[in-house]
Amino acid sequence: MSPAQYQIIFQPIGRRVHVDAGTDLLSAAQLAGVDLLAVCGGLGICGSCKVILVNGQLTPLTAAEEEALDADQLARGYRLACQASPLSDVRLEVPSESLPAGQRLQVEGQSAGVELHPAVTALDVRVDEPGDDDFRADLTRVLDAAGLSAGVDASPAALAQLSTALRENDWQIRLAVSRALSPAFNPAINEGARPRLIGAFAPGTPLLGLAVDMGSTKLAVYLLDLQTGALLGQTGLMNPQIAYGEDVVSRIAYANRSEKHRLQLQTRLIDAINEAAAGMCTQAGCSTENIVDAVLVGNTAMHHFAAGLPVAQLGAAPYVPAVSTPLSFPAAGIGPKLAPGAQVYLPANIAGYVGADHTAALLSSGILDETQTAALVDIGTNTEISVFHQGRILSCSTASGPAFEGAHIRDGMRAAPGAIDKVKITPDDVQISTIGGAAPAGICGTGILQAVAEMLDAGLINERGMLNRSDSRLRIVDIRAEFVLALAGVTASGRDIGVTRKDVNEIQLAKGAIRSGIDILLKEAGLEAEQVQRWIIAGAFGTWLDLGSAVRIGMFPRVPLERFEQVGNAAGMGARRMLLDAGTREEAARIAERAEYVELTVYPGFTDVFLRNMWFAGE
Repeated sequence: MSPAQYQIIFQPIGRRVHVDAGTDLLSAAQLAGVDLLAVCGGLGICGSCKVILVNGQLTPLTAAEEEALDADQLARGYRLACQASPLSDVRLEVPSESLPAGQRLQVEGQSAGVELHPAVTALDVRVDEPGDDDFRADLTRVLDAAGLSAGVDASPAALAQLSTALRENDWQIRLAVSRALSPAFNPAINEGARPRLIGAFAPGTPLLGLAVDMGSTKLAVYLLDLQTGALLGQTGLMNPQIAYGEDVVSRIAYANRSEKHRLQLQTRLIDAINEAAAGMCTQAGCSTENIVDAVLVGNTAMHHFAAGLPVAQLGAAPYVPAVSTPLSFPAAGIGPKLAPGAQVYLPANIAGYVGADHTAALLSSGILDETQTAALVDIGTNTEISVFHQGRILSCSTASGPAFEGAHIRDGMRAAPGAIDKVKITPDDVQISTIGGAAPAGICGTGILQAVAEMLDAGLINERGMLNRSDSRLRIVDIRAEFVLALAGVTASGRDIGVTRKDVNEIQLAKGAIRSGIDILLKEAGLEAEQVQRWIIAGAFGTWLDLGSAVRIGMFPRVPLERFEQVGNAAGMGARRMLLDAGTREEAARIAERAEYVELTVYPGFTDVFLRNMWFAGE
């Protein structure tokens, strides 16, 4: 009898492999092309090959694991890959410290100049010391010195910091004061509004802001100086929630199992943001306690996870968010480790599956300031699309799925070193390139899309996505055809890397969903594709994809390529704008209010449109 086989899923890398029972996880990782650190070669001595069990069953802990892992790690499900074997299908999370190199993450984007009107400003004050004839409270004397006779709101933590800062800095301090959303707070104008004390610091302390784009797959985090507008740091990291589901629908289902599960997703997200912020502050020579304001954007599900809101209603028709208006609340309420009184701002959502990240992208794109007709396509696991025409904003969301992240592709992987990202097929040869020039380990989303376009041009597949089995360049294995991109002798795993019919179908599903959203919005706007003068392609995948290949397979309409702009992380740029100029928060809210949402799942004839767009475009 042959041994049982189990599926091992490695996240957030997105690799899958089937192994025989008794195969240790380190060997499984090597078979899957996942480069786990294993300094001791798998002897269980170094403790470098850490993985985290998300679900499934593994063999019992070994003595080596009990020695290498502390109590907290054991409680969180940490295991040593070289010591554990599967007893069922398992899903693992690979922590960043177990990987030798990071993945290619998109944090940059195009952004117009921003006027500096942050929601939090600095007030430098010199305060009279208490004396035998001056018994004013610390807050009172600070308000008198700052000219804030109308008073301020403050949290107990901010007030506690105030008294300490006064005495440690010889009664000279820098106050961080929130001025509501007005560029220039004025009680006479902002009737009933009161500034809020965010924190008290030593003179000259920089006041910092944090902008975060919370993608389903990736997080982009930015650290900015609110007084100068300077970018002090930026970093990209995988969203740790991916270990609980590759898409937000799966995570919503996980969260709905129990309140503990929902809080677990929130905690993992906030912990990742805290870790990123701390790392950037260390590099910039400052403290996270200097971060006095934060703007978080994400799709509606990510928005709700961050804010601690229920998500059950997002998982069932008609997919209604708990809240669509902007939110502002103390950071301490959800966990970011910032200044004592720091606020977190979440912009308005448009609909259940078009969130604040798309609002931010529309803000940063500048398309609403123009008279020309434009379209914004922000590509991700969920792709948000908007068409702007004659003052109207029409928006929708498409479930493009994780194929563009390398998931559900036989040899797929995320955009990490060794991933095939470019493919060129000639009559006699196949030319590939990999990220970082490393040995091929798999194929990422941009690579599989270009491979499919090249196969279409080469006659290896037809417009329906069927492989041409009569072509000698295809290999037939167990009656199944595949096209080999890299032979085992040159790959990192020692296995061939190729494209199967199922891989082609996954690209058909993803590109069909995106194109259907585009076509339906154009129809609702009364437009033909040729009438759109500007096509803005945003998101990490949108940054790296080959536009010609995307048009070739019919993901985008056949219009001149010069009309397309790849703008990078538009959502992240929008979050940065709202951090540096509080007035743009009101602009973003107006964008969300103006947007006309089109729900594709109930749109008449959607299925026909989608099935038509599954086909590849002919020449």
